[in-house]
Amino acid sequence: MEYHRIITLKDGRTCTLRQGTAQDAEGVLRNFVLNHAQTDFLTTYPDENTFTVEQEEKYLQTKADSPDEVELVAEVDGLIVGQAGIRSLGRADKVKHRATFGISIDIDWWHLGIGRALTKACIELAKQAGYLQLELEAVAANERALALYESEGFREYGRNPKGFRSRLTGWQELVLMRREL
Repeated sequence: MEYHRIITLKDGRTCTLRQGTAQDAEGVLRNFVLNHAQTDFLTTYPDENTFTVEQEEKYLQTKADSPDEVELVAEVDGLIVGQAGIRSLGRADKVKHRATFGISIDIDWWHLGIGRALTKACIELAKQAGYLQLELEAVAANERALALYESEGFREYGRNPKGFRSRLTGWQELVLMRREL
């Protein structure tokens, strides 16, 4: 899916939101490992990433060529500082109307509007792709993220009290959210 937008951050700098490409593989991997080391709110730990640069190139190219999935990057001064994506829940008739949403931002770039802009972009792209529902899971303790998602129209529909088993804190409750498109 195609996407390209330039936004002004809360501190006045500009940030480009765009579809990631194979050329972004090293930067995306660097950002992925960094983000997953900065917070315990994401699904995996940095040491669990097994992708090589070549695998990431292929993944990004597949998303770039997809009519209904996307992997966006947020870039400031040539540095990838965040990423977000939508993925189909499946191709079967009963679930092909649903997509999942995921996002991660470098902690040094939090509170500047990147998360909201990426969330809005993914909602827009999910609509364009023909999805009727966008879904996510978030750690219940991640109050700022939950507030952002709610402000963008996501609604809680359930909880999983043992959704994540954190190496640091034990069980983490997940909030299941959905947004009709």
